[in-house]
Amino acid sequence: MPDEEIFLETDAIRRLDEVAADLAALSEILDSEEDLGRVLQRSVDQVTRGVPGADMASVTVVRDGGQGATVASSDERVWAIDSDQYAAGDGPCLEAARTNQIVRVGVEEARERWPEFASSARSAGVESYLSCPLVTGSEFVGSLNLDSEKPHGFGDVDVALLKVYITASNAAIASSRRYGKARKLADDLALALDSRATIDQAR
Repeated sequence: MPDEEIFLETDAIRRLDEVAADLAALSEILDSEEDLGRVLQRSVDQVTRGVPGADMASVTVVRDGGQGATVASSDERVWAIDSDQYAAGDGPCLEAARTNQIVRVGVEEARERWPEFASSARSAGVESYLSCPLVTGSEFVGSLNLDSEKPHGFGDVDVALLKVYITASNAAIASSRRYGKARKLADDLALALDSRATIDQAR
């Protein structure tokens, strides 16, 4: 086997090992952390390390009315890129969230379709962009976005790895949502019991 093929195979195995370790770590987070913001931030940090072409990452949430918001990021530069998409009401991260389809685009080729995005991405030194829908039922709609400083920075392997992280992130969101609902129900019941006790005392 040629040296180059051995190197590529070794690198692929190393990447898979890193992804497996990240997913194991994320599983531990789900057992120990309830805060969705912390879980998403940890996911962003892990995906930036685990996907070879990713230099930066962010999570977009699309709220009622279609307005986007960035809730986690690995680099402050992505805030400007995301914010310009939200202000324009269009861009690859919003496109991925709305259509539930992966969007992979070079910044240069995006200039005509998404000029605001292309301008802010270029200013931040970003050349390639990959956005994958992040959807959990009807309660959480958004996208996980990767930025690369290299042209054509995302290949099929990057997309496949991102899908693995998306699966883990969707599980994290669903778990956090379930915990949040259970916690709210418990708090409501405790409040109702306290109110009942107060009423009984007054009587």
